[in-house]
Amino acid sequence: MKYIPAALILVALATNAVAQTTAPNSTSGTTSMAPAGMAMAPTDNGQAAAAGNDNQAVATTTANATQPAHGANSFSKREARRRIARHGFQQVAGLSKDKNGVWRGTATQGGNQVNVWLDFKGNVGQQ
Repeated sequence: MKYIPAALILVALATNAVAQTTAPNSTSGTTSMAPAGMAMAPTDNGQAAAAGNDNQAVATTTANATQPAHGANSFSKREARRRIARHGFQQVAGLSKDKNGVWRGTATQGGNQVNVWLDFKGNVGQQ
């Protein structure tokens, strides 16, 4: 019976565990480290990811859309109020979900009453 030295097995396992590939960044032509099979997202100011109805359900950016995206909204009224308040609005009131799935209501900001909204992606804005 042949024995394989334990050191060879550990080296083989360690080499496999740290192997990485590079994926081209589609906007700059540079390469970035990414796990094999995972595409890198193009870098922009985040507006494209936050806005619109033809992209992911959850905005993966800190940028907010200028208009709410329409879609089935699963936020409860309590969650909607909390998310709107986290964006600097106080006294959030009168929240109701419109036919497009957007929570709409009123709030105060800087002493002024404003109309606010929360879309299904978690974007908050005012009109």
